[in-house]
Amino acid sequence: MIRRLATHFWRSLPAATVFAFHLIAAPSLVHANDRMIAGVATPEQVQLADRSLALNGAGIRFRGPFQVYVAALYAGKKASGFDDLMADTGPKRLKLVMLREIDSADLGRLFINGIQKNMSASEGRQVLMDLPRMGELFARHKRLQPGEDVTMDWIPASGLQISVKGVPQGEPIRSPAFFKALLSIWLGPDPADPQLKMALLGNNRPVAERGRR
Repeated sequence: MIRRLATHFWRSLPAATVFAFHLIAAPSLVHANDRMIAGVATPEQVQLADRSLALNGAGIRFRGPFQVYVAALYAGKKASGFDDLMADTGPKRLKLVMLREIDSADLGRLFINGIQKNMSASEGRQVLMDLPRMGELFARHKRLQPGEDVTMDWIPASGLQISVKGVPQGEPIRSPAFFKALLSIWLGPDPADPQLKMALLGNNRPVAERGRR
């Protein structure tokens, strides 16, 4: 009886709540200087290509009232705008940590649509050959669970390396134009979530206000 009640209790909890509980239960995963966002430990600094990158900004992607993922942007220099970020030629990282179960194929399609919405015709021709790789990448992973992540690393010497759950997916994409197009999903003129864009550029808004939209 007690076991059945416990099982029902856990199944009734939102996925993000369950993820946060497990994170708290495993304190070794959290460091003193991490920023906690919806139960996700977000480091203030990361190492990439022998460089120390600082957290430029972080926030939550909402779809309606639902929290979808935490996004964190890292760069070598503080950027308050998309042009400022791209003017820095050093390494960069954008990391997404899921807060709910996501169909990976749907996420891939949303990425491709987001890229297309933020490109001119001439820019589109520059990245056309690499777009199918995005769909193929996400098709390999049927679903992403709460706590699983997608990391997009720009390393000037090698290009864009996309990792899913910490595992690099294929060879790097060497095109700087494609990396810019990818970041435009969140930071371009028509971003997927305008308030997340502000958060990634260091202008955070309290999560409680987002939930009441």
